[in-house]
Amino acid sequence: MTATTALDALLAGIATTPDAHSLFADVSARLRRIAPFDAAVWVATDPVNGLTTAPARVENLHEGGCGIYWESEFFAEHVNLFRDLALAKVPVAGLREVTGDRPTSSPLYRGFMRPRGLDDELRAVFRVGGQPWGQLSLFRERGRPPFRAEDIALVHTICTPMAQRLRAFARPGATPPSALAAAPGLLLFGAGGELLSLNDEARELLAEMPPGPATQTPLGIDLPLPVWILSTAGRARLTGTASRIRVRTTAGRWLVCHATCLRDTEGRTGTTALVIEQAKPAEVAELIVAAYELTPRELQVTELVAHGLPTADIAARLFLSPHTVRDHLKSIFDKVGVTSRGELVAKLFTEHREPLAAAATVRVLDVAS
Repeated sequence: MTATTALDALLAGIATTPDAHSLFADVSARLRRIAPFDAAVWVATDPVNGLTTAPARVENLHEGGCGIYWESEFFAEHVNLFRDLALAKVPVAGLREVTGDRPTSSPLYRGFMRPRGLDDELRAVFRVGGQPWGQLSLFRERGRPPFRAEDIALVHTICTPMAQRLRAFARPGATPPSALAAAPGLLLFGAGGELLSLNDEARELLAEMPPGPATQTPLGIDLPLPVWILSTAGRARLTGTASRIRVRTTAGRWLVCHATCLRDTEGRTGTTALVIEQAKPAEVAELIVAAYELTPRELQVTELVAHGLPTADIAARLFLSPHTVRDHLKSIFDKVGVTSRGELVAKLFTEHREPLAAAATVRVLDVAS
């Protein structure tokens, strides 16, 4: 198979893979045949803040020291920060290339890569519409050639298609998920990042988490903690600022995980609390809107349709002609794959039984006015 044929097959696979976990596995296998690597980390990210969320896939990296990798993004002296790549003209870079073949300037190289015999890293951010939907690390072992310009160009080719596919997975499922735990889940972590305790609701919600790398808890229970939970709590602990991500569970529901440092009566930090609860409609509005590639004006029309307004009233509310509203509705129907207002509301709001209003509506009103 030629390189061109292999790339075509890779791009075709990205467009047809049914879920994010399979996407990472399939693309990794295909990419390895074109640009060999020895280990990899594939993760989805929250498009608002770029933080690690579910799912994640780690290949050929043994346990121990993973905290150094996951926490490296929190320290400004690190080289090739994902948050910097997310804003770069080309969101892909090799460690040796960026450092002028002096990788020891990277704390990640010194503390994580070199002890494991890894000699170079290629990082990429999967972004579309200015938002990061995923990220990638590829590693080559000592004795292998470093990543070169052709490797960077190849990975750059898949960045936008990967982001588009990850974004599409935010669309609501065909059937509503079952009832959720009545109370939020709560986990408490110690000063060293160790899990101290958790409530029964947290156990129930953790059991719904998608597959991915995880760490066993020290509490004597068979309950692994996913890396996106550990990294969210770790960011709050290490930076002293609140940390928040959204996660799609195996049941199809959206959860929000937010962590914050707790202080004692003298203002000292030590314990980190992480809460897991069902996401409110406004917290997933922008994800669903992005998944269907609706414009700000189309979201406004969709909101008013969900509130039951007829075409004439929507036109008056938005200072549009009825003909323009009908044009917007046709575009919305085509994008969402429905043929009626009832189907539109049912498909977008199956999981969240109220319209995607609140913060998202305010945001797009500002943009569209």
